[in-house]
Amino acid sequence: MFRFTRPLLQASKLSTGIHGLSVHPNPLPELTKTYESTLAALSSIPKHAAYRQGAEALTSRKLKIVQDANGDVAQVEKQLDEGQIEQAIAIAKDELGLVGKMTEWKAWEPLEEKPEPGQWEYFGKTSTAS
Repeated sequence: MFRFTRPLLQASKLSTGIHGLSVHPNPLPELTKTYESTLAALSSIPKHAAYRQGAEALTSRKLKIVQDANGDVAQVEKQLDEGQIEQAIAIAKDELGLVGKMTEWKAWEPLEEKPEPGQWEYFGKTSTAS
């Protein structure tokens, strides 16, 4: 019975209280679509790339949270822990944009130039550059 009133509760929200971030009329389908688009875009990055592995795992986890919530916006907000649902949508869209940039930059490829000796040494720790 209450399942049908959930969209009405979200629609009754007048403001996010954050300048420049308006209330989304139907946030969960938008969030699902954005996460699915991100996963599709990540498929263009090689599987061995650390960025793809991390972003894919995180996005899949977030998508599962949204799908398991059964339309409960408050539950999604609590489990995602990214603020209001509109903020989660903005974060998801930013990540989708970053996937495009990472694909353009080909960040998984080796460096064009060898790093200077000691360039990757911080706080007395040494690492080997390849």
